[in-house]
Amino acid sequence: MTDLPEPRMGLLPQVPKPMRFVLNWGRRYSLWVFNFGLACCAIEFIAASMSRHDFIRLGVIPFAPSPRQADLMIVSGTVSDKMAPAVQRLYEQMPEPKYVISFGACSNSGGPYWDSYCVTKGVDQLIPVDVYVPGCPPRPEALLHGIMKLQDKIAAEEWADRGSPRAPEYPSLTRIPDDS
Repeated sequence: MTDLPEPRMGLLPQVPKPMRFVLNWGRRYSLWVFNFGLACCAIEFIAASMSRHDFIRLGVIPFAPSPRQADLMIVSGTVSDKMAPAVQRLYEQMPEPKYVISFGACSNSGGPYWDSYCVTKGVDQLIPVDVYVPGCPPRPEALLHGIMKLQDKIAAEEWADRGSPRAPEYPSLTRIPDDS
């Protein structure tokens, strides 16, 4: 009986550069969003998906039916300690590669409730965050800018040896400058 090689998820570790460009381009412009709206920032997320700002033109498909069909989680609002296990569980249900945008001051650092006993001091304590969007509440334009920063990050990704395009970094700090 012969030993079979270990099954690998994804592509070969050495993907040619033109193929890597095409694969990253496809992932960059087909982001399925799992919105985790917890407070007032969720209203700004909804405003960004409406016709005035329309982030669908950037290749972002809002409102994935479940985390198993999404590759981008946007956490918007105050994450309480009671809600933290649910955020982690839903993040773990997302398939690789998966990305996270922390949208608003409350999900970035606790916001005005940072000194409360029941507020998580930033969603990056629970899951790795790729892009931080500041503001209280952040404008829809800031979310569009954050999505474009994430798309630039996806376009520059190298394919790791484990078959997943995401390098094991925790947390990656891509911050968007605050306009205020």
